[in-house]
Amino acid sequence: MLSLLQAAPANAIANGENVADGEYTFSTALSMPEITRGDGTTYASACSGALISEQWIITAGHCFHDGDRNRVSGPPRYQVTATIGQATLSGGDGVKVDVVDVVQGENADVAIARLAEPVAGIEPLKVSDSAPAEDDIVRLVGWGSADATADLSHRPDRMQTGQFTVTGFDELGVNVAGHAPQRDVSACPYDSGAPFFSESEDGTYELVATEVGGPDCPHAEEESAARSDVLHDWILEHIR
Repeated sequence: MLSLLQAAPANAIANGENVADGEYTFSTALSMPEITRGDGTTYASACSGALISEQWIITAGHCFHDGDRNRVSGPPRYQVTATIGQATLSGGDGVKVDVVDVVQGENADVAIARLAEPVAGIEPLKVSDSAPAEDDIVRLVGWGSADATADLSHRPDRMQTGQFTVTGFDELGVNVAGHAPQRDVSACPYDSGAPFFSESEDGTYELVATEVGGPDCPHAEEESAARSDVLHDWILEHIR
């Protein structure tokens, strides 16, 4: 059976561009201030994601685990706070709400997570039900590091973005390569779960894929993200 469960953890958007205030407000920064490992030690971490309904987000499955990196469904084993609707981590114009329940995907390192309360005033990102096409241009927005260092101090305060070209796809994944602002724009640590989405001329967006892993950033190589269209019905089953 094909699977995207074993992808390496992703990094953040390297060589991207700043996102202006008020843009891509569905983008979600996830913070985990204290995760307890199996040996009792603790650490802080972060992921990226997207609001896909008033009370649900989508992100990488490995963002929710038992402390020993085993992905888990149900209530998170540690506090996970979603910040939605603002372009900077330090801003105060968005919404902060805890994640209270998680549903893991079966064949891809993707999870959908329910928020403690609905988010008002922010347009969710629509989940595409169509397969991507080769040479399509998609955009990635995320809250990861600016380089391959998995250190929260390396995260830019402002959300980062870049464009990617669809180079191919298989049953579960879509292959992308950096397009703009330069060829080696790429996802970095803490960009796990960040959305790849299409942009139409009428200003609407659709989720095409979810970032789950790739080579160390920055890089100009292909990487594979989890296709959204094959998850479309499963997602709607849970968030309706």
